Amino acid sequence: MKNFTFVIIDDNPKNRLKTKAVAESFQNMSFLAMADNYDDGIDVVLEFLPDIVFLEIDPQEPDSKLSLGFINELHRYLSVMPKIIVTTTNDTHCLQSYKYGVFDYLINPIEAKELRKSIFRLDKEGIKGSSSSSAGNVLPPSLFIADVPKVETVITEAEISTIEPISAIVQEESVLIAESEILDENSYDRELVENKINISEEVATEPKENNTTFEINGGKDKPLIICVKSYGDYRYIDAKDICYLQADNNSTDIHLNTGEMITAFKTLKHFEGVLNYPFVRIHNSYILNIDYVSRIHTGNAVCHIKNTTTKLPFSKSYKENIDTIIATIASGNYLEI
Repeated sequence: MKNFTFVIIDDNPKNRLKTKAVAESFQNMSFLAMADNYDDGIDVVLEFLPDIVFLEIDPQEPDSKLSLGFINELHRYLSVMPKIIVTTTNDTHCLQSYKYGVFDYLINPIEAKELRKSIFRLDKEGIKGSSSSSAGNVLPPSLFIADVPKVETVITEAEISTIEPISAIVQEESVLIAESEILDENSYDRELVENKINISEEVATEPKENNTTFEINGGKDKPLIICVKSYGDYRYIDAKDICYLQADNNSTDIHLNTGEMITAFKTLKHFEGVLNYPFVRIHNSYILNIDYVSRIHTGNAVCHIKNTTTKLPFSKSYKENIDTIIATIASGNYLEI
């Protein structure tokens, strides 16, 4: 079975974590990044060029601006679209979504058995990425243009040399034939042609270098590094070494697995906005790295940190996040006795 990369665009933190946990339970699914609003979502897709986008189109927060219009915006920049899997709380927008060429429509919280069907359908197509998917070849309603008749005349060498840039969607077979003739007879630079015409899925799915400071699991060779800067002093911290973050008025204390504590002159709310999974807000004063959770006592409302005597309280307003942490841990390699 082929491997697929994915990003999650959803304004609901519980659904984001649930979707990630379910998707990562499949060995051929690799997480890249997530976002909680329209603008960040567009940026994430353009930076990582994922094979799959899990997209919420009926957000809890109107300010996130998530909708089917997100797909329209991607068509402005991408010649090859990722496969869009809509994830939302009901089936109200199901029919409308398929008009936009989405690959599948799943109800939140998504279930492994439903996602498994989608993954098998992806694999059955025999092509990694979106070069042959409906999301890749079907424009959303606002972008449809009239069909162009199939060109049957023979293109001469003289005509080839005066071909204007392609401005309409032509049947794939005709585009590939014209492109082949251009390459053979006029020796055009392949890279220039590939920038104008989608001729191979390898080019479309070529991974980009990870430079983002928001991505958590996407860069296996380059894990997230946090730089705490103060008056020319640059302190670099591996995000995976952070056990938890604690608010201290307008600054934040970063507690590492070595027992060291580093103060950053940013608020805890700032860190909540820029850190994704596995960092979860559990209290007005705490953000927790769930990889360092050794015990959760719901009766006493505390989380225990691995290899320490530290206990972090969690508040009722973040109880939903605690339930998500428990579900996320249980969805992995897990045995309950």
